[in-house]
Formats: sequence, C-alpha cells, structure tokens
Amino acid sequence: MTSSMNFCGTWKVYSEENLEAFLKVMGAPEMIIKMRKDVKPVLVIEQNGSDFTYTMKTPLSTRVHSFSLGKESEMTVADGRKFKCTIREENGKLIAETEKFTAVRELQGDDMVETITAGDVAFISRSKRV
Repeated sequence: MTSSMNFCGTWKVYSEENLEAFLKVMGAPEMIIKMRKDVKPVLVIEQNGSDFTYTMKTPLSTRVHSFSLGKESEMTVADGRKFKCTIREENGKLIAETEKFTAVRELQGDDMVETITAGDVAFISRSKRV
C-alpha cells in the first residue's frame, strides 16, 4: 500500500483559516493558542513505501510523527497530549480519523491543503513546497 500522491518535501505554511477556533474546540490551553496563531510552521514529509515521517517545525518546537498507512500510530499535539489514529490513503488523499477530528491532506496544484474538521469547525492549512 503506497501513496500515489507525492507529499514528500519541505512545505511552508502560508495560510491558515479558523486556527484559533479549531484549537479551542480541541481543548488547547490559551497560552498555546496565543503562541501558535502568529506562527507559520514548516512541514517536512518523508515517505518510504507506506511509511511516512512528518516533521512540524516552529520557533517554539519541533514535533516528529512517524506512521504507516493503515496502521494505528500515536501522535502528540502542541501541548503534549497524545492520541492514537490510523491514517489511510483514499483517492490520493491522506486521511486521519480520530474520535475528536478528521484530517484530510491533499495536493491541489502546487499547494498542499490540509482540512481538519472537529465538530462544526473546519481548520484549513495551505502550504507551498520550498
């Protein structure tokens, strides 16, 4: 099971919609929300077959997640809370579903777009390869 889309590379986030509302719905502490809203992360995605390494770099921290398509893995959010999710590929999109949210990462032209829906809030992050 390998991804047919090429997410590999270094991506710079240039646009984020509904970040603050999303972080509140997810229960992030106010301090994290304040620090995070002025930061545009750099994402580094590496892929080897169905195995991925996803690194999110901000001036505040660097978080590394490794996962294999179709296998449950553990992720950590900005405030240190951990959760489990399984990521699958569907129609060239990477989809992660947990009890709290659904995340869909896809390529749209030269952009990588991630839409994370939690309750009635949709957070949309757009990145360009650097």
